Amino acid sequence: MSDLSLKDGLTAMEVASYLRRHPEFLNEFPDLALALRLPRDQGAAASLASYQLDVLRDKNRELSRRLRELVEIAHENEQLMIRVHSLTLSLMRATSLGDSLNRVVAGLTEDFHTDLVRIVLFGRSDTLASNEWLLLHADGKTGLPAFAEFLQRNEPLCGRLQPDKLATLFGPRAGEVQSAVLMPVNGLGMLAIGSHDMDRFHPGMGTVFLKLIAEAITASVSRYPL
Repeated sequence: MSDLSLKDGLTAMEVASYLRRHPEFLNEFPDLALALRLPRDQGAAASLASYQLDVLRDKNRELSRRLRELVEIAHENEQLMIRVHSLTLSLMRATSLGDSLNRVVAGLTEDFHTDLVRIVLFGRSDTLASNEWLLLHADGKTGLPAFAEFLQRNEPLCGRLQPDKLATLFGPRAGEVQSAVLMPVNGLGMLAIGSHDMDRFHPGMGTVFLKLIAEAITASVSRYPL
């Protein structure tokens, strides 16, 4: 009987007695049920074996659900990468600053299905055509005090922007913007995307693809300084 005694002084019989008095014990420790060894061809073990099978099925369903989610995320990321790649190639073909900016807006609108796009550039130009989506600030960062903290962090900002920021970026259409993303263009300006959907952009979303887009725009725009 010595090999059946437990280290804390309990005997196997006492453990068995405890389990009989607490049949719900395995509900709290399902992993223990999976580790137990059951005698074969004994009807008394059938209920526990069924329980183990149910636990395994539940785990399998959860793993299958997570796998489907991962596959969906991978597919979405693949599509996003293709769009970012297409935008980058398009910007590489641009032959002027105006051409680059037009390609940015067209790509974001057509391929990324954005509602509102705004490009903010620090400087002035007499050659760029006037557009609703183009905002030129000759004073640079100093002329946009509301964005000072954002520009200092130099990281994408996602979610709901303050009314003063929305008014500066989107003017009379600021009321249409329910969520937005703001991206720095490496000291040259900013890129803002506004959405009619309040859930399109949120603080918890990933920013890897946003950074890639901003870097591609920076590389293209920097070839043609104002």
